[in-house]
Amino acid sequence: MDNRLFRDAMGKFSTGITIVTTEYNGDIMGMTVNAFMSVSLDPKLIAISIDEKARMYDKLQETKCFGLSILTEEQKDLSMIFAKQKDSDSDISYLKQDNIPVLKDSIATLSCRVKKTADAGDHKIFIAEVTDVKMNGGEPILFYSGQYRTLK
Repeated sequence: MDNRLFRDAMGKFSTGITIVTTEYNGDIMGMTVNAFMSVSLDPKLIAISIDEKARMYDKLQETKCFGLSILTEEQKDLSMIFAKQKDSDSDISYLKQDNIPVLKDSIATLSCRVKKTADAGDHKIFIAEVTDVKMNGGEPILFYSGQYRTLK
């Protein structure tokens, strides 16, 4: 099978959209990630998958911590900004949660500490323990078949 067929088939799985953030050398950086899943309740573990070409790939291995913000439908522009699909036209609002940056006004935010990593082809899977979680209101922004969608 070719790469396009595989990618199109994987795009048929609807996902929420998250922004993974970390602070590196005093700068907050982030990226859009939809390869995210809950792994365990005891301990509370999640996993994210990061492409080896992503600029955060090496940074996350150094900081060993990250914030994960689950986006609302009103935060679609943030997804596009962090995915480098558009430029930011205003400042991005962050909060510190367990001393880790997360995005303000997200449906939920998690602060995470990396426990293990696993090589997976051209990606690395980061398995992290959730050290704090906050919940807010809102409806999610979804990604399906290469397009943003909402529940409505």
